[in-house]
Amino acid sequence: MIAPIGEPDPADKPLLFLHLEDSAADQRLAQITLQRAGLACHMVCVDTLADFLTQLQAQTYDLVLADYYLPGFTAMDAWAAARHLPQCPPFVLLSGAIGETAAVAAIRQGIADYLLKDDMARLPHVLSRALEVHEARRAKELAMRELERSERQLAELTEHLQQSIEQERAAIAREIHDDIGGSLTSVKFDLAWIDRNATEPQVRNHAQAALEMLQHALGASQRIMMNLRPPVLDQGLVAAVQWLAENFERRTGVPTRVDAPASIEVTPEIQVVAYRTAQEALTNVGKYAQASAVHLELSNAEGFLTLEVRDNGCGMAAGQRDKPKAFGLRGLAERARTVGGWLDVSSQVGRGTSIIVSIPLP
Repeated sequence: MIAPIGEPDPADKPLLFLHLEDSAADQRLAQITLQRAGLACHMVCVDTLADFLTQLQAQTYDLVLADYYLPGFTAMDAWAAARHLPQCPPFVLLSGAIGETAAVAAIRQGIADYLLKDDMARLPHVLSRALEVHEARRAKELAMRELERSERQLAELTEHLQQSIEQERAAIAREIHDDIGGSLTSVKFDLAWIDRNATEPQVRNHAQAALEMLQHALGASQRIMMNLRPPVLDQGLVAAVQWLAENFERRTGVPTRVDAPASIEVTPEIQVVAYRTAQEALTNVGKYAQASAVHLELSNAEGFLTLEVRDNGCGMAAGQRDKPKAFGLRGLAERARTVGGWLDVSSQVGRGTSIIVSIPLP
C-alpha cells in the first residue's frame, strides 16, 4: 500500500520523507507529531519491501522513517537493499519493539538513529538531527571528492610539467651539442691554424689566449649539456647512477660507493625520476651534509625499483624539512608520485641522512 499523507506547501519547501510502516494509525501519529512541531514535510507511506525499493528508485527522498518489524521482513532488510543505491537517504528506526542491543547493531550497520514509539514527542528532534548529520557527512564527502580531484589535477599538472622540463632539457642539450658545440669547435680549429701559421709573436699570443678561453667555453658547454641530460642515460639507469656517483666523488672528494645489479630495465619515465632523485640527493649532500662517505643502493627486487642515497653527514632536524621554501625534497616527492612512487626521508642530527625513492614496476 502506498498512500501520501499531508499535502506539501510549495512556499514551505517541504522535506520528502518515505515512511515504511504497516500501521495506518502509527503513520498518522507520526505525521501529526511532525506537523505540530512545525516541520514542513510530505510523507509517502509504504508497507512492503517491493514498494519501498520502487519508491527509492523512482525519486529522491530526504529521509526514511522505518518500523523495525514488518510483515515478512525487517527494517534491516530494507536498509541492506537500499544502502547501496545512489544518494541513499538517512534511515531512522521508529519502533515499539526493538531492544537496545538490536538498535546499537543497527546503528553500527549505518542506520542514522532510532526512537521508540512510546517517545514519539522526540521524533521531530531525532529527524532534524539525522538530517543535519547526513548533510554534514555529504558535505564532507563532497569536500573529500573535490580535494581528491584537485590533488589528481595537481599530480597530472606536475607530471606534465616534469615531462615538459625533461623534453626542454633534452632539446637544449641537443642544441648545445649540435650548434654551440659545433661552432666552438670550428672556431677552435681556426684559432689553432692561426697559432700555427702566424709569424708575429703578438698574434700568436692572442691566438693562444683565445684558445684557452675557447677551451674553457667548450668545457662549460659540455658540463651544462651533461647536467641537462647526460648521454649516459641512453646506456641505462645503472650506468647513469654510477656516472653520477663518479662525477660527485671527483668533484667533492667524498668517497661514494654504488651497489647495483649489472643492469635494470625500466621505462624512460621511471629512469628519469630515479636519475633526478639521485642527482638532487647528491647535490644536497655536497651542499649541506658535510659527509665523509656516501652510499647509493639501487635494486629492482619484488616488483619495485628502489634507490637509496645515504650519507654519514650532519643530518637535519625535522623542522628543516618543513621550511616554507624547502622545495627540494617536496619536488622529489612530487616527481616520484608522477610514476606511482613515493619518497621516504630519514635523518637524525649528527647521524646522517637517508633518502629512498620506491617505484612500483610494471
